[in-house]
Amino acid sequence: MNVKNMLRVAAFAVVMAIALPAKSNPILADSTMPASTADAKELRGQQMLQRLQEIRDMDKSTLTKAEKKELRKEVKEIRKEARRDEIKGIYLSIGAVIIIVLLLILIL
Repeated sequence: MNVKNMLRVAAFAVVMAIALPAKSNPILADSTMPASTADAKELRGQQMLQRLQEIRDMDKSTLTKAEKKELRKEVKEIRKEARRDEIKGIYLSIGAVIIIVLLLILIL
């Protein structure tokens, strides 16, 4: 492979890395947010557990069908959010995957 082709591949990789950035979350100006994300997750987890305990301790015999259905929905959403927060893994952007593939092609 000559230098001209290597420069083309490198230029393509740089353009793809710039053109396909990872999506970021907006920063909210909220004074109640903890300083780190670990603290935020821990705080949210405690809030969810507290809400589940409140729902568990409720007297459900006086509730209507619609209210019970709403409580079941809320519990399902809390459980779904808890499962989503537990998932740990590596997330790669499309640009990063393309660069890795191109590097593997060049090396091999």
